[in-house]
Amino acid sequence: MTELKIGDAAPDFAVERDDGTTVSLADFKGQLVVVYFYPKDNTPGCTTENKDFCVMADAFAQRGAVLLGVSPDTVATHQKFRAKHELALPLGADPERKMIEAFGVWQLKKLYGKEFMGLVRTSFIIDGNGKIARIIRATKVAGHAEKVLAELDAVLAQ
Repeated sequence: MTELKIGDAAPDFAVERDDGTTVSLADFKGQLVVVYFYPKDNTPGCTTENKDFCVMADAFAQRGAVLLGVSPDTVATHQKFRAKHELALPLGADPERKMIEAFGVWQLKKLYGKEFMGLVRTSFIIDGNGKIARIIRATKVAGHAEKVLAELDAVLAQ
């Protein structure tokens, strides 16, 4: 698997969201898109991350960016997760990991001495031409949404 880098064309994708719509990269032509990948609904870190992006959704929208959260969970799981935590943003379901693997975020992870494949929490800023403008790895959940917004501001300042 090739690792994506800034300036690369973003992988084309089509992902079903829990609001009943399917979105693709082509749907966002001419717009900034922030795709944030997270491992699993209803876990503490992922709940915090999604709540943070929802709280900051207006700030992203004011900058002309569309937010798209994606995990390997199903549409049904997303619907329950959003309802339970009153999340305003629709979430992309990628249980077959097609989009997740295309973006290179399904990787070998280590935890407590064990190795396993899993999603590495990462956000991508895609410019209006479909090119990757920034890749932000989440080293900490707290503050990740703010860090992504700051990177978006840097992209807009160029």
